[in-house]
Amino acid sequence: MDEPSAQLHLEIRERVVRALATRRPLLHHLNADTSWLLQIPRPTSAIRHGSRIYYNILIDPWFVGGQSDVAGWFSQQWHATESAVKSVAEVEELARQIEICAGGLRLGKGRVPNKEAGADIETFIDAVAISHEFTDHCHKDTLLEVHKDVPVFATGKAATLISSFKHFRTVITTPTFTSEDGDWRNYSLAPLPTWLSISRLTASPDALYYHSAILITFATHPYLPTTPRKRTSASMFPDPAAESTGPEAAECLIYTPHGIRHTALAPIAMADPPLHTLAFLHGLHDVSISAAQQLNLGAKNGLLAQRALRAKYWIGTHDEAKKGYGLISWFLRRKVWTLEDALKDASTALNGGDTDMDEAGFEDVRFEEIANGESRVLE
Repeated sequence: MDEPSAQLHLEIRERVVRALATRRPLLHHLNADTSWLLQIPRPTSAIRHGSRIYYNILIDPWFVGGQSDVAGWFSQQWHATESAVKSVAEVEELARQIEICAGGLRLGKGRVPNKEAGADIETFIDAVAISHEFTDHCHKDTLLEVHKDVPVFATGKAATLISSFKHFRTVITTPTFTSEDGDWRNYSLAPLPTWLSISRLTASPDALYYHSAILITFATHPYLPTTPRKRTSASMFPDPAAESTGPEAAECLIYTPHGIRHTALAPIAMADPPLHTLAFLHGLHDVSISAAQQLNLGAKNGLLAQRALRAKYWIGTHDEAKKGYGLISWFLRRKVWTLEDALKDASTALNGGDTDMDEAGFEDVRFEEIANGESRVLE
């Protein structure tokens, strides 16, 4: 490596190290579609001398090969864009390198070279979360690459399918987070640490649970207020006068690849201890099967949901226009929305034709298109 290249490499590494020093969650887009790695910094009390800093959750992994539901003649698809990550082994290496840059694995007097750091760790993936049983989310060949000791949290049908693989030791049906039991701590099922829970949000009626969401909640931020935007049952919007006595406010990431109706987000509004929505993963594309079945709800629904959640980050997902054939491909309809077009359309619907709608509620929101292979620090 010549001197200018070495200097650039050093500067980039220093910037990465500074970003990781914030000890905030990291989100990596592993392909152009809807596979993610979420890295949550462990609480200080959970990090022993020389132990790992991040808890790693792999979401809906599908990297290479095709996927088919029902049968190939019915629906067969492939990624249109080559995945930045092509194997679970590459995910493991990504997580290992992040640990090294963040200062884990090599602490103390017994420091080891980068190549040897973490050699005694069987897997850096701590949990897998599967949103649906459809094989673009629950991809068998990719899942079989994951270490068998990693617990998998999946919806009912997906859990049954994954159990039939006879690979994983622990497959857990993801519980549904409800307004009746709005304490996130009650959804922290073993073997999850007590400061983390994985649950789901569902809409009614939705017989196939197609328009549902994964809810990942974590209490690792030392400075979260205990009384955030508390809402009443009559409104999805903040009530500044409302108070909460919850001592363990937490942050959450809501992942909904097909979209979830904004009305189904009420349990977040009524959660106690309160929940701060850090990231909301919902795509912009409107996808349907002719006029009969709405698949991906798209930007208009995402806008209404984000208006209710006030998430710090709204991040696009599941918007890859995949290559495919089969009967279904003849009936698929995709409308590509921009956020600007959705704002114009929503303003008309919400204000009776007033297209000069104030965009209050979005001024602090960052809409992120995290591209294939890109990462973000969720500050």
